[in-house]
Amino acid sequence: MATFWTYDYACSLEEEWKFLHRSRWSKVKGLYLIARYVPFFLITTDLYLNFAPNENPDKCRKLINIYSCFSLISIISAECIFVFRTYALWNNNRLVLAAMVFASVATIVASITIEFATISTSYVLISAIPGITGCYRSSSGVQFFMPFLLLFVFELGLVSLTLTRAIQSWRSDNGPLYAVLVKHNIFYYACGLLLSVVNVLMPVLFSNYAYHSFFEDLQFFLLAILATRMYLHLWHIDRNLHGSDALTRTLQIFIPAECTEQDDNAERMTRLLLFVG
Repeated sequence: MATFWTYDYACSLEEEWKFLHRSRWSKVKGLYLIARYVPFFLITTDLYLNFAPNENPDKCRKLINIYSCFSLISIISAECIFVFRTYALWNNNRLVLAAMVFASVATIVASITIEFATISTSYVLISAIPGITGCYRSSSGVQFFMPFLLLFVFELGLVSLTLTRAIQSWRSDNGPLYAVLVKHNIFYYACGLLLSVVNVLMPVLFSNYAYHSFFEDLQFFLLAILATRMYLHLWHIDRNLHGSDALTRTLQIFIPAECTEQDDNAERMTRLLLFVG
């Protein structure tokens, strides 16, 4: 997994360098940086946890807590990027934003509570796999897959909002940025839903955490890669369509808080550009 993440970072380094130096600062750019670079700390902690000889259960539990913190930060930042993008698809509808924020906070609080309560009550095992000297937590009980079940329900709600909006406006909103935004959202949520189902089933099928931890890592890393790659792709498409000068002028236009029925396609795309960066 570390090799896969490093390879992806190396492949997109040139595009990312341009993006970091030429794009304006925004909320989503901040989330991009978190989703992009927190997994490096996650990989480091994961490798140390798996391969560093450690027979102290208390130290193992602390390392697992650190790993869980990084994984939660990574997945939350990636999901928040797509919350903003879904908000943009709905033309800055505040009612939709309020519903998504409420669902996000409820999911985050519940997941954090379950995750750390489970770690504190679980026992730590030294790996029995030859060549792996690290330690793992036990993985029995429904509490181990509850955070992924909550994530599944949350993403199911977001993909429903995306599909609803796409069906409502498929005749009028046919610009390239809008089309890319919809396709990205649907593909991201499809991957998230599939991986969440896998991680819900793995603790039921396998009692040893060492075997299904791979799929947990896969979900954290893959969703972070998809979120950041799609963000870069959308930014480059917008630059090709408008040019850096035109984009700068567009982003300086005053944007009303609410969308009216008289908004034309150009005004709606300006709202989308607020979340591109």
